[in-house]
Amino acid sequence: MSIPVSTDPLIHVTSPWRMSVAPMMDWTDRHCRYFHRLLSRHVLLYTEMVTTGALIHGDAERHLRFDAEEHPVALQLGGSEPNDLAHCARLGEAWGYREININCGCPSERVQRGSFGACLMADPNLVADCVKAMLDVVHVPVTVKHRIGIDKDECYGFVRDFVGAVSEAGCRTFIVHARNAWLKGLSPKENREVPPLRYELVHRLKKEFPDLTVCVNGGVTTHAEVSAQLLEVDGVMIGREAYHNPWWLTSWDADFFGAGGQGCTREQVEALMCDYMVREAADHGTAFSAIARHMLGLRHGLPGSRRWRQVWSDHKLKTLDPHHVMALAHDDVLKAA
Repeated sequence: MSIPVSTDPLIHVTSPWRMSVAPMMDWTDRHCRYFHRLLSRHVLLYTEMVTTGALIHGDAERHLRFDAEEHPVALQLGGSEPNDLAHCARLGEAWGYREININCGCPSERVQRGSFGACLMADPNLVADCVKAMLDVVHVPVTVKHRIGIDKDECYGFVRDFVGAVSEAGCRTFIVHARNAWLKGLSPKENREVPPLRYELVHRLKKEFPDLTVCVNGGVTTHAEVSAQLLEVDGVMIGREAYHNPWWLTSWDADFFGAGGQGCTREQVEALMCDYMVREAADHGTAFSAIARHMLGLRHGLPGSRRWRQVWSDHKLKTLDPHHVMALAHDDVLKAA
């Protein structure tokens, strides 16, 4: 499928960060991003976090390969060594990514052991050095995703000073998860739920740094909530709600970018994903189950959706052509109706 490029003049004056889907480990791989692009032409998509070590010492092609139809797509890096980040940023630009983002928000202990993620917020000068090193070698934007604080320090001055120091190094876009990251005592899942959301701190950042692009992330799940946030900040990043209820993305182009939507039905999107599965199997040997798992929310809230998901998740059908599996799934939906 060829994704059309909008000529709507509103798009050219709207921040590319106006609506985005968050980088989510084990979720926002290239198959997920291809699916999301079928739903929205203009939403900004992010990769899963890719560590500098994985690119420098591992299979860079496996981590960086993506379909051109995913654009606009950004690469999120995890690391804390300026030279390594610069090297990986250069790789990302060479592969065609339109933005390089550094992760300063992940609170997991595994990430902390690598001295990156949310713990980097304690050393804004190091983050500034990392940003400058990347900006020195690429021409695409270098952005930072971070929290409003770490542990139980809820002082606004902490995040203000972090943004101030990093912006002086040349970063112009900050994506702010409106919760603190507790580095001890909470799991990554609990870190998305337990620390309270404090959107007012993100709004205050935008007022104090009006020349920066400030986007908010965390807890936004409805059209009304997005609209309210866009009155205060430049953009909204949606995480798990976009994954579990992906059909919501089909309204974003019209509602938040002032552009026409894709105009596809759920069934047409599903059929396009079947075509993609066939191509991926032929070109890369990818099992369709590795792709289908990302679209299991496509019929979210519709009658028969549970049975539809069960068919697409049935490993006994893994040898069938995906179009055949789609037909079986819809036959079962009709029987269940």
